Amino acid sequence: MHPATAQKLILTPQEYLLGEQTSEIRHEYIDGEVYAMAGGSDAHARISLNIAALLKNKLRGSGCSIYLGEMKAQIDDSKYFYPDVMVTCHPDDLKSNYTKQHPKLIIEVLSASTEGYDRGKKFEYYRQLASLEEYVLIAQSEYHVDIFRKNVQQRWELFSFSGQAAQVDFASLDHSVAMNELYEEVDFTLL
Repeated sequence: MHPATAQKLILTPQEYLLGEQTSEIRHEYIDGEVYAMAGGSDAHARISLNIAALLKNKLRGSGCSIYLGEMKAQIDDSKYFYPDVMVTCHPDDLKSNYTKQHPKLIIEVLSASTEGYDRGKKFEYYRQLASLEEYVLIAQSEYHVDIFRKNVQQRWELFSFSGQAAQVDFASLDHSVAMNELYEEVDFTLL
């Protein structure tokens, strides 16, 4: 078919979810459209694994679960994303095999190509989750973490942490991690 006559393929949420169960690559879903997810850098993989491992130790035995990049966050019936790291403590989420609807913490590791979207439109979508308490953005190219935290007035406040010696506070989990542990084995010269 000639590109000028090509039509956009729109999937129902059910078609998308069924397809994801057998797909070799992950896709995010927004209002019927499917977007393939690109692979990440060495730094992206290390940072995601480091933070997941650090939080896993804190969460052990708490009734909360942590997911590393392979679990979908369901915003509503028309939006599904794969956060780099996600924590949920909601009992309904623990019974759901393919999606989580009540995360309390979502972490995205930023890249040059996704930073604007992660800070903007994706955060707008994530804010629709009543359960979400913190949205974390971790830089790959420097020791820097931004945490958007919902306050008691249900407004989002920004807390920034910079420098190798900083302690990063995750209020939603009542836990802090050392910045240098978060970036363990990350080679900034590769970026």
